[in-house]
Amino acid sequence: MKQSRQLIYILPNLFTAGGIFSGVMSLVMSTEGKFEQAAWLILVALIFDGLDGRVARMTNTTSKFGVEFDSLADIVSFGVAPALLLYLFCGNEFGRVGIVVSGLYVVFGAIRLARFNVTTSENEPSVFIGVPIPTAAVFISVLILLYEKYSFTLYTPLLVATLVVAVLMVSNIRYPSFKKIDLQKANFIKVLVALVVSASLIFIFPIESLSLIIAIYLVFGIARAGIYFLKQLRKTKS
Repeated sequence: MKQSRQLIYILPNLFTAGGIFSGVMSLVMSTEGKFEQAAWLILVALIFDGLDGRVARMTNTTSKFGVEFDSLADIVSFGVAPALLLYLFCGNEFGRVGIVVSGLYVVFGAIRLARFNVTTSENEPSVFIGVPIPTAAVFISVLILLYEKYSFTLYTPLLVATLVVAVLMVSNIRYPSFKKIDLQKANFIKVLVALVVSASLIFIFPIESLSLIIAIYLVFGIARAGIYFLKQLRKTKS
């Protein structure tokens, strides 16, 4: 029985290892110039990242080792992998600017992970302070997929978008966490309808829909922070 329990502890860490492997494979694809495959592998890593924590909570096998292992996996799959993908896709055409943007993304991503680990309790947060690094990585990946699909050649907006999302990771802007969705009867139908509509759009237009959903998520946090700032400004004036 004790041995079986120890084996269960391995299960969530296997998903974490799968995320790291996907990130490493993305790095390999990037170096070979297979940018579309590299971007999709980052999305695969996102699936593993979503599963490991949920499996750990379902099996009651959360551990400090698992938390640290997950953070190391994130910096590989959602930090280094998208940064290298961006640099080899277009950043190398901008010389030192491309190096700085790619480097800042990794550094700010590491800061975001470190801050999350030291400020978050064992309970899942209801909001994220700063954009989560998986969201930032998927944002860069789907943008590159859009560039590949529609053969865009103006790469400056891509670098600017990467720099913006890197800064958002270390900002104090609060973003909603969907890990604590209230599934009471009043909200269940709304959540179900939203999920069905989103899944349908992603099935029909996967790249475009993911880009739109993440863009709305990013803008939502900025807009909410702007509204809060204006309200506080009015209070100080009144």
